[in-house]
Amino acid sequence: MYSIGPLTVAPGERAQGLIPVGTSTYGVELGIPLIVVNGEQDGPVLCVDAGVHGDEYDGQEAVRRVLAEIDPATLRGTVVGIPCLNTPAFEAAARASGIDHLNLNRIFPGDAEGSYSQRLAATFVEQVVPAVDALVDLHTGGAYGEIAPLVILQGGYEDLATDLALAAGHELVWKGGKWGGTVRHPALAAGKPAITIEVGGGTYREANVETHMNSVRNVLRSLGMTDGEAELRDTYTTVSGTFARSASGGFFVARAEPGENCKEGDLIATITDHYGNTLEEVTAPQDGIVLWVRRIRTVRPGDEVVIFGELLGEIRP
Repeated sequence: MYSIGPLTVAPGERAQGLIPVGTSTYGVELGIPLIVVNGEQDGPVLCVDAGVHGDEYDGQEAVRRVLAEIDPATLRGTVVGIPCLNTPAFEAAARASGIDHLNLNRIFPGDAEGSYSQRLAATFVEQVVPAVDALVDLHTGGAYGEIAPLVILQGGYEDLATDLALAAGHELVWKGGKWGGTVRHPALAAGKPAITIEVGGGTYREANVETHMNSVRNVLRSLGMTDGEAELRDTYTTVSGTFARSASGGFFVARAEPGENCKEGDLIATITDHYGNTLEEVTAPQDGIVLWVRRIRTVRPGDEVVIFGELLGEIRP
């Protein structure tokens, strides 16, 4: 038997349900939706979550589809799917919660006595993290940006999470994530491998759903939970991320695409006024790779517009 939150699932069975967090002003119970597939054979417990940001849709659909295709009769271990961790943000079609306007992916481990998002993060830490052995966190660039396919491997946890990161299957490994409070942080702090997989954004694309699904399938193989050998690349490119922010407000136009190589000083984007006058040119601060590009054309002073990836080296499995 496997138990998480209110669910207890027998070997070879499926279940779905909600870990309660709070109640909305209109009386609807809010919480963490779970889809659990418990294999007939023993093995690790993998959690796959999406929808930490409500405007990132591809991962949400990928969780539903990949959980639906798993056969509990042949699964070794348990897969816990969280298709939409941040329901209030999804309902607002926004990155942040429509209740308290917090960015859930910056506030972990949360606060059980705080606002809804703080309580949501605390509930995840208290009830999900202890019940799983590894975590795969699915993201996209969101509604206002697009990101190259990559996996984020938290700096300082390479020994714990590198194998999981390589199984994601993307050539680019973003080593860093200098910001704290992400969904992977409490899992890593508990000694459990955790990674964030990024691909796409700007809009929903079936190709990105399938890309996320392929990553999860390969992770399952790498953990020995499903049949087959995990597919690994010969080499992986490690990068660090540098966020460029606009100095001027105006109309933003990218001149480079996510995943594109750039040289120091290359023109990456321009910001113009309503008359077409150039207010600002965004240039590459060093040789590297364009990781993320803004897709919403409206830009204000201080907005994120580009993420540059500085080349760090290679990983050879």
